[in-house]
Amino acid sequence: MGNRILILGSNSFSGSHFVTHCLLEGFDVVGISRSSELSPVFLPYKWRSFSRFKFYSLDLNLHLKDIMQVINDFQPEYIVNFAAQSMVGESWNQPENWFMTNTVSTINFHDKLRHCSFIKKYIHISTPEVYGNCTGLVKENTNYNPSTPYAVSRAAADMSLMSFIKTYNFPVIFTRAANVYGAGQQLYRIIPRTIIYFLTGRKLSLHGGGHSERSFIHISDVCNGTLLACQKGNPGDIFHFSTSQIISIRSLVEKIATKMNIDFHKHVEIVGDRLGKDSAYLLDSSQAKIQLNWTNSVNIDAGIEETISWVTNNLDILKNENFNYVHKK
Repeated sequence: MGNRILILGSNSFSGSHFVTHCLLEGFDVVGISRSSELSPVFLPYKWRSFSRFKFYSLDLNLHLKDIMQVINDFQPEYIVNFAAQSMVGESWNQPENWFMTNTVSTINFHDKLRHCSFIKKYIHISTPEVYGNCTGLVKENTNYNPSTPYAVSRAAADMSLMSFIKTYNFPVIFTRAANVYGAGQQLYRIIPRTIIYFLTGRKLSLHGGGHSERSFIHISDVCNGTLLACQKGNPGDIFHFSTSQIISIRSLVEKIATKMNIDFHKHVEIVGDRLGKDSAYLLDSSQAKIQLNWTNSVNIDAGIEETISWVTNNLDILKNENFNYVHKK
């Protein structure tokens, strides 16, 4: 196996953890994100000393030529793409931004990549949102039924890649993970948001009463599965990374409150639900378990406790960060 890997969206929560995972596994890594590197508190590869990593601040919407120059110079065997406009509810406000990044610019990028003969595998980090609102276990061959601009924009790029497989033998592998969490996650995500609100005395808004159900998977399990997809996956494969446990958002917040010795009813308020929000989905990870010999190893209690420790230990820094999502075109 080669030892060069390029990661788009390396400033993202999942991307930055995957950078760290690959460095620990001995890869030479190039990271590309549209923003400059974030505060070290959000970048786990900054929590220890690493060599063999180079970062470029380049925007897929604006700097495709420069991105391709980096790729052609580095000639990675593997490219893993985490880059996307990723907020679901907010995609209703300016859907054109989501379609430009997630569909138009991403497909333009793929059209350049298909000419790079040195690429052995391209891992496209997709999303369960493309399946829409599902009941029961969602299998890897489930039909798309997207219900938000975000989901439609991601599904369109996925479908384009499927045509690239058939037409160009493009070596793409798709991965979709359940709700990912862990230390270093953006503060507007439900687990770190709940923790920092509780620590700073703010009241947490629980949309729709928190009745929607999700499976939460620790970022280390997702990183492990993603690298296994690089090593063992075949073009056209789809891998799900999820746990067998499903929990309502309300129960999740109650669990965090209990661990922090917080009165749930005093620190949580019920508000209206978000537009187009899917009520539940649970991914079937059979393909990853069988083909990649992957399994999740971090249970939700241990993962939450780790995240509480990260927020608590970095509270002086985190309390000065923005708790809310800030949209960038």
